[in-house]
Amino acid sequence: MRSSTSVEQAIDDLAHRYLDRAHRGPLRLRLTEFVVFGLKQAWACVFGAALLAVIIAARLWYPDDAALARNDFLTISAVIIQVLMISFKLETLRELRVIVLFHAVGTVMELFKTDVGSWSYETEGFLRVGAVPLFSGFMYAAVGSYMVRVFRLFDLHFDHYPWRWITALVAAGIYVNFFSHHYIFDARWVLLAAVVLVYGRCVMHFRVFRKRFRMPILVSFLLVALFIWFAENIGTWSHAWLYPNQLNGWQAVSIDKLLAWFLLMIISVVLVAWVYKPEPPPSRTSATQIPDATQIRQGHPDIRGARPLD
Repeated sequence: MRSSTSVEQAIDDLAHRYLDRAHRGPLRLRLTEFVVFGLKQAWACVFGAALLAVIIAARLWYPDDAALARNDFLTISAVIIQVLMISFKLETLRELRVIVLFHAVGTVMELFKTDVGSWSYETEGFLRVGAVPLFSGFMYAAVGSYMVRVFRLFDLHFDHYPWRWITALVAAGIYVNFFSHHYIFDARWVLLAAVVLVYGRCVMHFRVFRKRFRMPILVSFLLVALFIWFAENIGTWSHAWLYPNQLNGWQAVSIDKLLAWFLLMIISVVLVAWVYKPEPPPSRTSATQIPDATQIRQGHPDIRGARPLD
């Protein structure tokens, strides 16, 4: 059983109380699963959502002539968000280690990409390395935060998960290509084919509340990449950073960036997999059956993370 933070446990407790108030018909059970799924997804995104909210607020209301540069304000805000997450035990120290690693990997990429002109930031402020404001690393950390939290929140298990050393090689190739394609052959389509080959058979099993569901892992990569692309559009609209074609007026981020984010997901998954080792799914019966109240109170072994009904 993977540990839960206070908020995560409160979501499950709320669902238990909701089901205890009335007859648990099929519709009520399905509605509960749907609501809990939405709440847990929102909670998994809390770091990124808070950071994005600050970016939007800075764009709309932060004064241009403030003594503290906007980019420095964003960096300080990101640090405060992270400190609060840890202080209130909304994020575990184990997760923080992965998030810091995401921060480092992302910042190195940012330094290179801004140098070659892939995108740019305003040069204001002191809290930066070269042309890269330090808040940029927190945007990668937000992706890492989501990944480690969703792994625990939904009790992820995997059928046919590839050997981790193979996934590490693919991820290393993807990371190197983010740099090397500016000088030599762009291997992104070759790498995409490698991802499909390596992960093609893998199926992700996840528990929302009581029922377990399954999804091809490649589909989950695509869905997360799509949501990151939406967030990137909001970020560039807020002028947190800009692509060359947006310097003379904002326009939507090219849909081609979906491939870049899809490949970045592989790096994210590999980093998280070294902290939370991918495990095979529990027994097939737990994936299809909803245990009754007696089983719940007795601590049925197929109910991962569920608490007894009050």
